[in-house]
Amino acid sequence: MRSTLTAALATALVSGTAGANEFEPAIMAYYEAELASLAADPVLATAIRDRNEATSAFSQAQIDELDLAWRAEVGASESALIRSVLDGPAADALRTKVDDAAGSISEIFIMDARGLNVAASGLTSDYWQGDEEKFTETFPKGAGAVHVSEVEFDESTQTFQSQVSFTILDPDTQEPLGAITVGLIAEALD
Repeated sequence: MRSTLTAALATALVSGTAGANEFEPAIMAYYEAELASLAADPVLATAIRDRNEATSAFSQAQIDELDLAWRAEVGASESALIRSVLDGPAADALRTKVDDAAGSISEIFIMDARGLNVAASGLTSDYWQGDEEKFTETFPKGAGAVHVSEVEFDESTQTFQSQVSFTILDPDTQEPLGAITVGLIAEALD
């Protein structure tokens, strides 16, 4: 299946028609087998729950200011906001998942109830995801919501990928806490 998928991807990319629909069956199969259990991971849920407490009263102006601060920190020697997302048990768990995927996953990050990054396996281009489908098509829609993006070239990971995003639940109450996005490298799906 890998050679068929790789050939289809190459054809679609050359013609400019690569989209989620063509690869969605392979993406959803990978989601079911490898990713769905993350929706109730207690380490991720704890990190999101803690961040929700800290950000629940943020205004949109505060969120925008944090997003600008994040972008200013990219490449800077001092990066307290970025470090707060890339350090800690949840970020370590996400990096382990990327490493264990043996080249199938390019990135993973989790977001709080406002769409702000909580933890990430690596640097993301922005801090606020709340206005993007990876968030708007998952967390607000509740348990079981899954969004699959089109296959696109991702600047932050330098790969052709599709992102599968889904809602993170409180393992005790099953209430939505936030969302997760996993970058799947299109050529690696088999």
